[in-house]
Amino acid sequence: MAMQELSDPLVLPCGAILPNRIAKGAMTEGLATPDGRPTPELERLYGIWADGGAGMLLTGNIIVDRDHLERPGNVVIEREPDADMASRLASWAKAGTRNGTHLWAQISHGGRQTPKLVNPAPKSSSDVPLALPGGQFGKPVPLTTSEIADLAKRWAVAAKACKDAGFTGVQVHAAHGYLVSQFLSPRVNLRTDGYGGTLENRARFLLEIVAATREAVGPDFPISVKLNSADFQKGGFDFQDSLQVVQWLEAASVDLIEISGGTYEQPKLMGIEGMEEEEQQNVAPSTAAREAYFVDFAKAMQDAVSVPLMVTGGFRTRAAMEQALEIGAADVIGLGRPMCVQTDAPARLLKGAQEVPRYEDDLDLLPGWLGFLKRFQMVKAVSGFAGIYWFYQQLWLLGHEGRTDDQFSVMKAFRLVEARNKRIMKERAAANSP
Repeated sequence: MAMQELSDPLVLPCGAILPNRIAKGAMTEGLATPDGRPTPELERLYGIWADGGAGMLLTGNIIVDRDHLERPGNVVIEREPDADMASRLASWAKAGTRNGTHLWAQISHGGRQTPKLVNPAPKSSSDVPLALPGGQFGKPVPLTTSEIADLAKRWAVAAKACKDAGFTGVQVHAAHGYLVSQFLSPRVNLRTDGYGGTLENRARFLLEIVAATREAVGPDFPISVKLNSADFQKGGFDFQDSLQVVQWLEAASVDLIEISGGTYEQPKLMGIEGMEEEEQQNVAPSTAAREAYFVDFAKAMQDAVSVPLMVTGGFRTRAAMEQALEIGAADVIGLGRPMCVQTDAPARLLKGAQEVPRYEDDLDLLPGWLGFLKRFQMVKAVSGFAGIYWFYQQLWLLGHEGRTDDQFSVMKAFRLVEARNKRIMKERAAANSP
């Protein structure tokens, strides 16, 4: 087999072709209107990224139920779009597909990870609340079977709306502890009906979403799934579960599977230590550089399936990216946080750059002399999320002003993002009041 290069195109099972092997991973933008419509700021952000050299851009969470946002400012498609929504989606798609770049819509539902600010009683697979300090998330209510069937249809409606608007693919978000992931996890899914118990039952919701989506978009349109390699939690969705689900997804005509991992409780996806001890997985270590979090899991999967795999999380050096392609651990390399500041990182790598910046290494809410406070779980959790908010602020600057600021204060970013979240929800409530 010929060695794969970052610049090589990738032909997907449906026939679509990605122009190279670098993708911008999905990152929540928070730039929609209070009622969930795309904005000129989203267009500006994705136009900048489309000029940055990536073969494919994945959007942040597009939500199928406005009462289950992942954060305020998400785009929402819960029904067939009206004329204004269709026009806004088309403008977003046009900006994000210039230069022949693919733009795929990541479709999602917050489930129990919906902030209490949005919904104090969110729906989930079961009534198991998030084990996080601070009271930011309410106790969930189990979905009924009719509600589950309705949600599967909503994924299909959203996918069709995005295809009609000019997006070139969709991704079902089944990772990171959001709703579909909540069904997959035996720790969170305590149902005793056809959607709980065995892995086959726990995966039923995901497979019904994929089937409905495929029917809606047709055979030639890329469908991707983002899936945890593991939740890395005791009693959670583990690697053997994930391997079986990947095989089912391959049989269900999925074109690309993005391998990730972790949840809010165990944020492995961000390289952040969780509240509890990490549950180790029985996966053979490869010689791949240790910077890429999920390479070993993807390598083990590639030995069992032929569906193309994308790996996102931790990649910063060209050597690690090329090695992942070379050993067959990945067909597509996902870049996230580096592209919040260095928006043309893919183009630089394709021209021979050896690495992209590790901005996260220099981000801390607390000065060094207060580091001892991280022994307290609440402080540790807030500090970890504050670093994420710094990247949110960079996306806000790109969308509103077309620039970034790598000297921006973490504390200031944290305060600004929190204030914006509250303002968005206040405006949404005012618009919905009689």
